[in-house]
Amino acid sequence: MNLIAQLEAEQIAALGKTIPDFKAGDTVRVGFKVTEGTRTRVQMYEGVCIARKGGSTLAASFTVRKISFGEGVERVFPLYSTNIDSIEVVRRGRVRRAKLYYLRDRRGKSARIAEDTTYKAKA
Repeated sequence: MNLIAQLEAEQIAALGKTIPDFKAGDTVRVGFKVTEGTRTRVQMYEGVCIARKGGSTLAASFTVRKISFGEGVERVFPLYSTNIDSIEVVRRGRVRRAKLYYLRDRRGKSARIAEDTTYKAKA
């Protein structure tokens, strides 16, 4: 392991975050810390993960897409951000590609993703 990867692994371990095993196509619920004035609260953002980038590095991020009031809304979350309170996998999706950008052009039933009922967690 080279020096940079070793330093990154140490920083990730120091954060002490547990990231669930999820991929593109999974429906995730992200608890994001929102600061309003002096108060801080956790706001849940639930949608389909359409992309993950950066692998397991410190700079990794993922994109979540949801439909809000009939309009598609996407948000990019840094995976190891201090503003992320929790990540929870709601359902597993069965997809055949890593980036689901084609969902941006779809509406209604064609934008649905089949559920993966045969999912086995990595050991």
